[in-house]
Amino acid sequence: MRASVIKLKLLYCGAIIIPVILGLATRAYGERLPQFVSSHFGDALWAGMIYFGFRALLTSQPKRISLVLGLCFCFGIEFSQLYQTEWITGIRATTLGSLILGRGFLWIDLVRYTAGILFCYMLDRLLQK
Repeated sequence: MRASVIKLKLLYCGAIIIPVILGLATRAYGERLPQFVSSHFGDALWAGMIYFGFRALLTSQPKRISLVLGLCFCFGIEFSQLYQTEWITGIRATTLGSLILGRGFLWIDLVRYTAGILFCYMLDRLLQK
């Protein structure tokens, strides 16, 4: 693997951390933030983290591949929330399970995920020029 690819992979891994920290901050300090921010940014940031995760894995592929895979992943997780059984509800009741799998299906989450991934995709394109 070329040094430039490794460097880019490390940058994307670092980029994963930023939305994680900001997303956790929106949960911890949501009451101090504007309502719009506390209501919508957490899901958008989570989706941005997913985009950067795909970029770290698929650095040599076009960015649009990560965009599409990120949207498919986020939408898949959201639609999986329509499946409600005791065992999966138990996992979703934990903090980590809730952060990863969510709790219940919301159409607005699809909009939030799309906005988060598109923002990160555009930022990625802007910074790579």
